[in-house]
Amino acid sequence: MPLILASGELLDIFCPNNSINYTQNSPFENNLKQPLELLPSNTSITGFYNTTIGDGDYQDTVYGQALCRGDVNSTVCQNCIQNASQKILTQCKSEDAMIWFELCQVRYSYLMFFSLMVYPGKDAYYLKNLEQNSSHPVHYNEVLTYLINNISTEASYDPSKRMFVTGEIKFSTVTIYGLVQCTRDMSEDKCHSCLRSAFGYFETCCFSLRGGTLLSRNCNMRFETYQFYSASSLILTYPSFAENAGVKRKNGMVVVITCVPLLVLAVLSGSCAVYHRRKKRTQPGPTGVEITEDGELVPGSEDLHFMNLSTIRAATDDFTDSNKLGQGGFGPVYKGVLLDGKEIAVKRMSRMSRQGLEELKNEVILIAKLQHRNLVRLLGYSIDEDEKLLVYEFMPNKSLDFFIFGLFLPPSCLLALLYSICLKTSYKLPSNMMP
Repeated sequence: MPLILASGELLDIFCPNNSINYTQNSPFENNLKQPLELLPSNTSITGFYNTTIGDGDYQDTVYGQALCRGDVNSTVCQNCIQNASQKILTQCKSEDAMIWFELCQVRYSYLMFFSLMVYPGKDAYYLKNLEQNSSHPVHYNEVLTYLINNISTEASYDPSKRMFVTGEIKFSTVTIYGLVQCTRDMSEDKCHSCLRSAFGYFETCCFSLRGGTLLSRNCNMRFETYQFYSASSLILTYPSFAENAGVKRKNGMVVVITCVPLLVLAVLSGSCAVYHRRKKRTQPGPTGVEITEDGELVPGSEDLHFMNLSTIRAATDDFTDSNKLGQGGFGPVYKGVLLDGKEIAVKRMSRMSRQGLEELKNEVILIAKLQHRNLVRLLGYSIDEDEKLLVYEFMPNKSLDFFIFGLFLPPSCLLALLYSICLKTSYKLPSNMMP
């Protein structure tokens, strides 16, 4: 069991330069000192505390909040909040600030923020262990995702956990340890949404690494390949592919799509695929993508991967209208920016539409097969919470429809282009489709 220090490491301070600063001996500073004095002892009782100080003057009212990590005792909690309160008072003069230690966090603001979730993408900080897990990174990320998803659900919806859960799972010769926590003024759904969004950043910053920490105003998340907490863990076992496949086959035969529907794509809608059923022991086709009858897509290529809905929401600022590039029969297209700065275009298929799911499946397979300068590159996809999304590289000087479908080309030129692409990518058209 790891040693728990008095406060743990100072992780970060949020003290925005563009925020309002208070002046020395002002009414706001006097009001601020009171909650910072109250937080240590009151937070140590339950590990979480909110307080408001003010005389009714909106400009001088201070809202304060503190949270201790769920595995520390009251003494450690009080000491940590005390240290955090002193440091934030001396190092930040903003009227809206937050500080994170390894074992606690303190936040204050001139705005009432209790029970209000700030989207993690707005003010999120992450730390990472740069040591790579070099063996089987794809499988490693799958196991990590399984761990975080399970403990996030436990933390959000099991009242006895008080929105704090740790868990561990074996991967090869190592064990991955995870921790998630929300501030307890959040509703169950808001906690879960915050954690899902936070994990979206993990997918960008920290996948395949041996550790990472994400801090936000309402929830925190961390994983390592060593035990860094003292709480009892939820011990998980990742179901093997064989076990999953066996269950799938009981409910419905697995379908593998291995076609090249170029002519039909050009003439009809740009998203039709020819497919056949896979026998029980058949391996994935050349695309490395499997699609089951219940709608699950399983990529076998690191170039085409499942993306968490939270990652896409963060990148597009939750599909804000200001990021909307256009609208098609399939649905809207949004511009987004991933945490690493990569620009993307996200096609959002119509909700609750079986036809939309088929179109998404077909397009994943088609673009996965074809890599050509005249086709936009498909980076990933997501099927989650009734959302069906395709994520492309962003092409600033061209219409997205042009790169995906070539809609601005005459039909004869389009057919020639698609046939040329087919030849150059070494895929064979059926004889009855040859020009």
